[in-house]
Amino acid sequence: MNGSRKAVVFHDGKDPGALRTIGEVARALGIRQHVLRYWEEQFPALQPVKRSGGRRYYRPEDVALIAEIDRLLHREGYTLRGACKALSERSTGPHGASGADEPGSGVGGIADDDVRRQLLDIRKQLAEALAAA
Repeated sequence: MNGSRKAVVFHDGKDPGALRTIGEVARALGIRQHVLRYWEEQFPALQPVKRSGGRRYYRPEDVALIAEIDRLLHREGYTLRGACKALSERSTGPHGASGADEPGSGVGGIADDDVRRQLLDIRKQLAEALAAA
């Protein structure tokens, strides 16, 4: 897909290019296993390797795609359909104006960049408060 995706760093002693189980990916990204299985149905590009007994193994590019989906859905406010469309447009290039399911030109007249910056500041403050607790 998009070559600019960041690689997710695992601290488990395995080679960075190693295949990961659904449990390892779920723990590393903080996403429940049933959500990962559901996303496989919703996002055609997400196709982990399946071995005996249907056991899933995620490649580094699968993990990066999951992180991208999570970012679109939970940090940027996309719907499932909007995130799927955004991912397909990024892999094939822009095709025109954004649709109704994607973030608009801001909230209450505030630019998207400002809203994002404010939310990131709030997130940082919350993380610091949790760490101090």
